[in-house]
Parts: sequence; structure tokens; C-alpha cells
Amino acid sequence: MTSRAQLTAELNQIEQDMKSLEIAYEQYFMGVEKREPYQLRQKVTKQVRHLVNCYIPQVDLRFRVQGITSRFNSYAGHWDRTLRLIDEGKYERHTSRIKRAETRPQSKREAPVQDPMGILYDKLAKAHRDCGMKVPSKEQVTQFIAKQQKIIREKFGERNVDFVVVTENNKPKIKVRAKNK
Repeated sequence: MTSRAQLTAELNQIEQDMKSLEIAYEQYFMGVEKREPYQLRQKVTKQVRHLVNCYIPQVDLRFRVQGITSRFNSYAGHWDRTLRLIDEGKYERHTSRIKRAETRPQSKREAPVQDPMGILYDKLAKAHRDCGMKVPSKEQVTQFIAKQQKIIREKFGERNVDFVVVTENNKPKIKVRAKNK
């Protein structure tokens, strides 16, 4: 039989270990940690089993042990369900992280080149929708800018230009501006 002070210290340590285990599992489920905290779980399981098998005459400490045991069993069931969902590929946070990683460029050098015409078209389409107007097709916008290239070259020469979508009198327009170096 252990003394009240030893038992209280042991219960405090188990609660602290359970909190660490809970945090470790959350980090694992979110993808921060690469491995399941299996060894820590085994340690806490062993501690809880030892407590359950001990005779504790003090009612308040026995009540605390029951609370710790039930909390650990609830967590263990939750962790096991989540691990099963991950194995089946149905865990949302885990699968969404994988999908993001697949779509993310591997390095800055391999970053996808953004299509300036696509960005311009998206802004123009949004402006048309905001004004309640029919959105032109991307081909129409591309053809319009191609036709305007001669006029743009005459006005700006060989300088680089930016295309900006503005709304004047509730009508979207594409403006051409010289780029700053």
C-alpha cells in the first residue's frame, strides 16, 4: 500500500502524461508528427492499469483514479477510431493535408507560372458579374487585346505594360498602364 502523498504524486504524473499524450496524438493526426506516439501510449496504459489494480482506501483518490481511467479509455477509443479512419483514407484533416501537399509546388523554383491573361480574364469576369452584365468569353477578351497590341505599342513603345480592370460608370473596362521598373 502506498501513502496518500505518493499516490497523489503518481496521479498528478499520470494526468500530466495523459495531457502530453493527447497533444502528441493531435499533432500526429494533423500531420505535424510523422509517427504515432505509441511508446508514450504504452507507458500511460501501463500506469493506468497499475492504478486500477491497486487497493486505494481513500474515497477521494479512488474517485480520481476512476475519472482518470474513464478519461483515458475515452481518449483511447477516440484515437483508435481516428487511426482506423486514417487507415481507410476517410479522415478529413489527414486527407485534406495530403491533397494540399499534392497540389503544392515542390519548391520555389518549380512554382507554376501564372497565366497573366487568365488572371486578367478572372478580374474582368468578376467586374462584369458585379455590374450585373453578361461575362464575355475568354477568347473574346484575348482577341480584343490582340487587336489592341498595335495601338498599345504606338502609345507605350517597348516599355512593359500592365492590364488593369477598372469600372467606370458601372461598366468594366481594361486599362493599359506602363509598368514601373
